[in-house]
Amino acid sequence: MALTAILLPLLTPSLARAETVIERAARTGVINVAGPTNLPPYSFLTDQKQPTGYGIEVAERIAAELSRYLGKPITVDAQPVNDPATLFRQVKTGELDLACGAQFTWEREMFVDFTLPFSLSGIRMLTPQGRLSGSADSLVGKRVGVVPDSLGDRAIKALQPRALRVPIQGLSEGVGQLVAGQLDAVAGDSLLLAAALQRTGAKGYGLVPEAPLARYAVGCILPENNSTFRNLANLAVAKLLQGYLNDNKADQDLVNRWLGPKGLLDLPPQLIKDYFQNVLLTYEQIQVPAPTPAPSVQAP
Repeated sequence: MALTAILLPLLTPSLARAETVIERAARTGVINVAGPTNLPPYSFLTDQKQPTGYGIEVAERIAAELSRYLGKPITVDAQPVNDPATLFRQVKTGELDLACGAQFTWEREMFVDFTLPFSLSGIRMLTPQGRLSGSADSLVGKRVGVVPDSLGDRAIKALQPRALRVPIQGLSEGVGQLVAGQLDAVAGDSLLLAAALQRTGAKGYGLVPEAPLARYAVGCILPENNSTFRNLANLAVAKLLQGYLNDNKADQDLVNRWLGPKGLLDLPPQLIKDYFQNVLLTYEQIQVPAPTPAPSVQAP
């Protein structure tokens, strides 16, 4: 009896193996995606309380790639998770399949897997123009809003321990406090700060210093040991980036809606293209169909 108890786990390994994301998606037709409700341009709620953003649309592209692989419809179930620690824990444990818009760090890479990046950002400070230079000396005694234990919090602590780091719940809330005159600056992701400021409509603010205090890529995270799902997610991201480079309208419309001209951030297209090209340089070039030219109209 004792020998049977010892051998049983070895004879039935499938009982101990966790279901992969691919297997669960094939069974349910759904991938569970999460993101904050206050993190434009990556993830936030519309006025109708529906999740939207660059990260949500990338997740939908990944679901479409998974659908082609499995030969069945796969939908995205987007769930709100505003606490970053909870979000990473739920992805790590497999409670969530995907979260897009995560800042890459080597520490995080030890616990979750990252896809190819689809954005680049860095840590800077938003402040009224002319108030702070962003140097260590300019921060002494200044009230700098930071999300506790975030990359921005750590960067300010390392740069100037004598800055007054004021805890904020999120960058959108922090920008609101800055505009209300309660803070001298808010430290965090440059793109997120710019998007949060744009939503307020406030003028006369700028990002300092000119060079970010820290720079990192932004992509999606997924549970470890899901190599097939990660490969499909990478393929979906690569197709989006290559499509943008190839002037594919659907891909350019998606990216520009959040990052490009007349979008949430209004970044120059060439800047976006340069970064996408750098991401793809070490991978096989994806063959994305060229846009079909409009038919010529013959004069009667």
